[in-house]
Amino acid sequence: MKKLNCIIVDDEPLAVEGIELYVDDYEQLNLVGTFNDAISANEFIQNNPVDLIFLDIEMPKLSGLDFLKTTNIDALVILTTAYPQFALEAFELNVVDYLVKPIGPNRFMKAINKVNDLYQKPPSNVEEISNDYIYIKADRKYVKVFYEDIKYIKGLKDYVIIYTENERIITAINIKTIYNELPKHIFARTSKSYIINVNSIKAVNVDTILIGEEELPLGKTYKDDFLSKHVKSNLIQRPTKKG
Repeated sequence: MKKLNCIIVDDEPLAVEGIELYVDDYEQLNLVGTFNDAISANEFIQNNPVDLIFLDIEMPKLSGLDFLKTTNIDALVILTTAYPQFALEAFELNVVDYLVKPIGPNRFMKAINKVNDLYQKPPSNVEEISNDYIYIKADRKYVKVFYEDIKYIKGLKDYVIIYTENERIITAINIKTIYNELPKHIFARTSKSYIINVNSIKAVNVDTILIGEEELPLGKTYKDDFLSKHVKSNLIQRPTKKG
């Protein structure tokens, strides 16, 4: 297994020191930075590869939960906090684990085992493809999802979350694999972590795409291909008046 670049985001020096000591015990973890606020951590993440974030909740400037709600990060997150009451909200944000301080070594090891499991590539959970729908294995059952109902898909390492009008479907498959199975005239890869249904586009801005009321990133790597195939090709050319 490759080494995982991780960072610690916590405004308590003693808490940072304690997590650093635990991280040192795991060869697969490579600590690349510590930060005492989420804004500084976000600046680092935008320019450096990060696989795992140990994130505190109560911090100055921006809380850990607000950080997760307002930023698009392609990293696994383990919350480390003294406040157990935020657990339900945290898991709705798809964190890997929720560690309540003081954190014991056994509990820390359990969280790292979860991370390791996520990095072990799972088998494809795409069961059937047709012109109109895809069957996905999720929650120990097979779910039939019509393409027209999918708004967008978000990737989280070897898992994806399929967002429809009425539900979220989580399945163990990486974003590259599911994209390869989807019809390209309906779906477009717009960033490292997102696939969108082009029929759900409300507006396209410089570096974001509006799907309903949600703004999704339009990454530099994917921008030109997306615009040429799904935006510029659909523009209506008005005839020029003569005379």
